[in-house]
Amino acid sequence: MHIETAIRTRKSVRRFTQRPVARETVERILELAACAPSGNNIQPWQVHAVAGAEKMALSNDIMAAAQDPDAGMDPEYAYYPDQWFEPYLGRRRASGFGLYEKLGIDRQDFDARKQQELRNYSFFDAPVGIFVSLDRRLNTGSYMDLGMFVQNLMLAARGEGLHTCPQAAFAWYHPIVRQHLPLADEHLLVCGISLGYEDETAPENSLRTLRAPVESFSSFHGFESQSQATNVSTNRTTSVSS
Repeated sequence: MHIETAIRTRKSVRRFTQRPVARETVERILELAACAPSGNNIQPWQVHAVAGAEKMALSNDIMAAAQDPDAGMDPEYAYYPDQWFEPYLGRRRASGFGLYEKLGIDRQDFDARKQQELRNYSFFDAPVGIFVSLDRRLNTGSYMDLGMFVQNLMLAARGEGLHTCPQAAFAWYHPIVRQHLPLADEHLLVCGISLGYEDETAPENSLRTLRAPVESFSSFHGFESQSQATNVSTNRTTSVSS
């Protein structure tokens, strides 16, 4: 798969088929993901991949906690701002409302919205769940490294014909994850990732969130126009040839 195709077809899939994914395929994806750059090549990522009965047992325990009002789970880091503001608030709402519309869920149907939220913890039926953690003694730059690793992982999955869904929702349930997986005390759980084959019949998987145009977030300084750059290149080629 061409890299541009992988980037443009990557999306958050929220319903997967039960088609299994071999361990060898997951290992190949992780090997490619680990080619990500990191400051001083410290490679700060740690991964736990789960499947089969182990994944189901972990999912069941998280699901039970998510429905228990007394569970009192909190993530070990703040993913979102304490107070939303534009343009980020509008983008967040558009994403959520778009998903509910695809699923036919009314915005005021809080029970249906809750059930959809709970599907996070079944990995949206994906056969493989991946947990990504980071040593808490590291600093902010390592989050950048980790983001590049996760992006590599998702693109490598597309190269295998697979899809993913990165999920910060798992960060709230790190105590339960620690009961099932050897997640070191010095590591904080950053996210989970669902991995598998897309259910192409699921309406929620037809959702494609919009991206802001380049001119809305970029400025350019000192660049030549396309015609100028072409002329310079042509002149240089002519000079060398003569």
